[in-house]
Amino acid sequence: MKRVGTTRLWTCFAGLLVTIALVVAALPACPVFAVTNPQSGSIGLEGTISSPPPKTGATISSPSGGAVFGTVPITVSGLCPKGLLVKLFSNNVFVGSVDCANGSYSIPVDLFSGQNELVARVYDALDQAGPDSNTVTVTFNDPQFVLYGSHVALSSIYARRGANPGEELTWPIILSGGVGPYAISIDWGDGSPVTLISQANAGNIDIKHTYKSAGVYKIIVKATDKNGTSAYLQLVGVANGKVGQSSTGSSKSGDNVIEKEVIWWPALVMLPLIILAYWLGRRSELYSLRKALDKQRSS
Repeated sequence: MKRVGTTRLWTCFAGLLVTIALVVAALPACPVFAVTNPQSGSIGLEGTISSPPPKTGATISSPSGGAVFGTVPITVSGLCPKGLLVKLFSNNVFVGSVDCANGSYSIPVDLFSGQNELVARVYDALDQAGPDSNTVTVTFNDPQFVLYGSHVALSSIYARRGANPGEELTWPIILSGGVGPYAISIDWGDGSPVTLISQANAGNIDIKHTYKSAGVYKIIVKATDKNGTSAYLQLVGVANGKVGQSSTGSSKSGDNVIEKEVIWWPALVMLPLIILAYWLGRRSELYSLRKALDKQRSS
């Protein structure tokens, strides 16, 4: 009777473990609440993990030094460390940027009238600069500058800028040179219609856009002045989050963002216990049956 009771105990214990495991595995998800900061009356903390700046810089392989151009934009290309941002400078003025995705880059850029000293520089996620590339000197014989004495130009203090999907991204642009009024077009790189802006005078301009999905986008800004001179600027826009994640991927309630997360680890932890309980119960049952048979034979 004692062995039979033990067998039943192990059998019940194994059944209980199986039931618990099935219930845990059947739970579809646990809600995780992530608070959107900052909030009224709250204190937000933000930190970065320091790391050394990039040790390897980019190179400029095209165009070659001494090249002379009569039209713009021209394409500057070369090698770069994968995963870094490449900024291109002409005469120490920022003229374009692109992410280094496959160990190389290509950037269409404007040139200043006359001599241009081109330098490519890489930056990490902390905006730490790596070493400068080789300097390539080229010349732009600008027929419009000769004709009008001025050429429109575009630049920005930001080479890369981001916002959350569904939130407005504001980007300050510096418009200089040329003669107003100006026509400005912005291709945001996400397939949305081109933004068109009319600007009376040169100066600082805020361009704005809202990305619907997370990703890294190539932004092309073009400007044309009254005389037909044009400028070109390529930038890198970022919609935060995993690529392919839509802004509708989570639901919002007040200031809380509710995301679903499936928890699998309890089922994984319970699996070896279930196997062990089944083995012990089976062994105890066989032992009891063997003892019962031996008792019947002896009697």
